[in-house]
Amino acid sequence: MISIHRLLKTTLLAGLFTACASGTVQRADYQVIPLPQQVAGVQGADFRLDKNAKILYPENNEALKRNAEFLAEYVGQMTGLRLQTAPGTGTDARGNIVLATGLAAENPEAYRLQVTADGVTITGASEAGVFYGIQTLRKALPVTDGAALLPQVEINDWPRFGYRGAHLDVSRHFIGVDSVKRFIDMLALHNMNRFHWHLTDDQGWRIEIRKHPRLTEVGSVRKATVVGHNTGVYDSVPHSGFYTQDEAREIVAYAAERHITVIPEIDLPGHMLAALTAYPQLGCTGGPYEVWGQWGVADDVLCAGNDSTLRFIEDVLAEVVEIFPSEYIHVGGDECPKVRWKACPKCQARIKALGIKGDAKHTAEEYLQSFVINHAEKFLNARGRQIIGWDETLEGGLAPNATVMSWRGVEGGIEAARQGHQAIMTPTTYLYFDYYQSKDVDREPMAIGGYVPVEMVYNYEPVSPTLSPEEAKYIIGVQANLWTEYIPNFRQVEYMELPRMAALAEIQWSDPTQKNYELFLARLPKLVRIYDLLGYNYATHVFDVNVSFLPNPAEGVLDVAMFAIDSADIHYTLDGSEPTASSPKYTDTLKIDRPGTLKAVVIRPTGASRVFTEEIAFNKASVKPITMLQPINKQYEYAGAGTLVDGLRGNGNYKTGRWIAFWKNDMEAVIDLLQPTEISRAQIETCVVKGDWVFDARYFGVEVSDDGVTYRKVAEAEYPVLGQKDRDGIYEHELTFDPVTTRYVKIVVKPEHSMPEWHPGKNSPAFVFIDEISLN
Repeated sequence: MISIHRLLKTTLLAGLFTACASGTVQRADYQVIPLPQQVAGVQGADFRLDKNAKILYPENNEALKRNAEFLAEYVGQMTGLRLQTAPGTGTDARGNIVLATGLAAENPEAYRLQVTADGVTITGASEAGVFYGIQTLRKALPVTDGAALLPQVEINDWPRFGYRGAHLDVSRHFIGVDSVKRFIDMLALHNMNRFHWHLTDDQGWRIEIRKHPRLTEVGSVRKATVVGHNTGVYDSVPHSGFYTQDEAREIVAYAAERHITVIPEIDLPGHMLAALTAYPQLGCTGGPYEVWGQWGVADDVLCAGNDSTLRFIEDVLAEVVEIFPSEYIHVGGDECPKVRWKACPKCQARIKALGIKGDAKHTAEEYLQSFVINHAEKFLNARGRQIIGWDETLEGGLAPNATVMSWRGVEGGIEAARQGHQAIMTPTTYLYFDYYQSKDVDREPMAIGGYVPVEMVYNYEPVSPTLSPEEAKYIIGVQANLWTEYIPNFRQVEYMELPRMAALAEIQWSDPTQKNYELFLARLPKLVRIYDLLGYNYATHVFDVNVSFLPNPAEGVLDVAMFAIDSADIHYTLDGSEPTASSPKYTDTLKIDRPGTLKAVVIRPTGASRVFTEEIAFNKASVKPITMLQPINKQYEYAGAGTLVDGLRGNGNYKTGRWIAFWKNDMEAVIDLLQPTEISRAQIETCVVKGDWVFDARYFGVEVSDDGVTYRKVAEAEYPVLGQKDRDGIYEHELTFDPVTTRYVKIVVKPEHSMPEWHPGKNSPAFVFIDEISLN
C-alpha cells in the first residue's frame, strides 16, 4: 500500500501542479470518471483548442444541435472559450469539433472520440452516444483561462449497463424545480441515464393528479416534522410543496435533452398515509388519518378489498403515464404491513373471493398484495408500460412482466434473475446514499444511520458470481438511492451524493476488470475541480487521512497505517495534542501498545485537512487472540472477532465497522491472555437502535479456564427486555468478581430472541451489536 500511495502522490502532483507554470497552455487528460473502455494514445502533435474552433453538427438534427450547445457551454465552463455552433460535416473538420452519428456498434450508447492534430470528432451510435463522448471530452479538459491542448487519442467507449440510475425522494423533504434540474445535471456529468423520482409517501404527496385534487390540496401538507430519529418531539413547522403537471413535464423535457429518462414512483399499496388523509374512504378503517410527521412504516395502507381503491390506482396511474413517457413506472410495493388487512372484512372477503390461501412461503395477505400489484401492472401494460417494484414484490408471486429493484440486499435481484425477471441492483449496504459516509458521525449532518463510504460504493460488484451467464443478463442496471428524512435542503442532497456518485458512475459504466480504487482516487481530483466550478457541495472524506488498524496479538500492539490520496505529508501525535508541521511525520506503520489518543493531520500546500482522532483504550484483553465459538452475522461481520479486542470503541452508529452483530444465536468468544493473568472485572458495550431491530443484550456471563477446555463461571447477569421508551444508544454492562488468575476467558452474550409485543417485529429475534470487551 505504501508504494501505491506514493505513486498516487506523484501522479496527482504531476497532473495538478506541473502544468500551472505561467504562460503554459494546459493539456487535456483522458483519464476521467467513469473510465472509458478503451483509450489509445496516438503519437503526433496536439490539437490546439482555441477561440477559432467551431462545434459542428448535422443539419436538421435537433438532438445533435442541442448536444453541440451543451458542449459549447461545457467548454466555456472549463476554459472560458466561447465557441460557436453551426451545421457542418466531417468535410469541415479542420480546426473544429465535429459531432456525428452513424457509429456501427452493438451498444446504442457507444461513441468514438478521435483527436488528431487537425481537430476532434465525436461519433456516436446514437445522439445519446455522442452526448457521452461530449461528457468525456468535457471532463478531460483542463480548468484554465483560454486555449487548451488536446493530445491525439482514439477512445472507443460504451456503458456496461443500460440502466444507470440515481433515486431522489422528494416526499419527505420537498425541493423546487430548479433544484431537481440541478440534480439532473449532476446525473448527466456522471453518465447516468435514469432519474428515479420518488413522488409520494406517508409524509407528503408531491405530484398533481387533476381527478383527485385533494391529494395535493391536503396530502402535500404535513403539520410538523419529528425532530431527530423519531424522538416524539416535533418542530411545529408545516412542510408542503408539490409539482404541477406542467412543472413535471418541464422536468421530463429538461432530462430528455440530457438523454435521461425520468421514472416516477407512486408507492402503493403501502406508504399511502398522505393519500388516505386526503381520501380516508380508501383505507381499511376509514380514518381519520393525518399526513405523517414522523419516519418509518405506517400500519395504515390502501384497503385491498375496496373496489374504489383499485379505481383510485387506475386514476392516478392514468395521469402519471400522460406526464411521464418512460417505459417504466415504479409502483413501490415495499414495506406494506398487513395488520389492517388481517382485521379488515373487505380485505378478508377479497381473499376469500379470489380463493387465496396462505402456505409455507407466504401468508394470504402477502398474496393479496400480489393481487394489487398485478392489477397495477395489467393497467400499465395495457398502455404500453412496464412496472418496477421494490424486492418485496417477490412476496406472494412476482407480477408477470415486473422488473425488481433489489434494495434489502442482493438476494432479491438474484432471485428475480433466476426467475427470468429483469433486476436493478440497489442494495442498502453499498448504494444507500442517505447513510453516513464517515465514521465520525458527530461531525456529520444527521443521517438515518449506516455507513457507506466512497470505497464501499466503488468496490460493489452488482452481478453475483452465483448467477450463470444466462441469468446474469437479467441484471440490467445499478442505482443509488437517496431518501430525505434527514436531508432538509438541496445543499445537503449534494453533500450526500458527491463524490459517492463518482464511484457509482464507474460501477455503472466501466469494465469491472479495470476497476482499481487507488487509481480511481487518483482520477477523482480532476472531477472535483468540476464540482468546484459548478458550486457543488461535496464531501471531502476521501481527501482526509485514511487510517487502518490491525491487531497484532503476537506483539501485543495495534499496527496503524495512515494514507492520504494526494499527499504523504502526514503528521501525528499519540498524546492527544493537536498535530502540526513540527509533529512527528508518518513514514511507515506505527505500533501502539498503550492507551492514548492518536491524532493525525495532512499538511498540504493549501492548508491542513481536518484532524483525525482515535481514542485507544487498551486493557488486558486488548489485541489478544480471540476465537468465536458461535458465528458472527455475516452481514455485519466487518473485520471479524478482532473488532472486540482492538482497543477502538464504536459510536452510536452500529454500521461503521466498529461493531459486530449476532442474530439468532448467542455470542461466545474465548480470549487467550497468553499467560496466567489476574482479572476481576469484565465489561462489554452494546449499541441499541430499536427501530432497526437492534436490541440490548439479555444475558452477560464470564467463564475462565486454565487449559482452554474446562471452564468455570465466575460472574453472570440477566437484563430486562427494553421498553418502547427506553433510549437508543450505547449500553455498558460490567461484571465484577473476586480476583482470579487465568489464561482463557470465555465471554457469553445472549441477544433478544423474541422482540416484545409493542415492536413491529414482535416475536422475531433481534440483533445484538457488540464492540469492545474489556478485562481488568
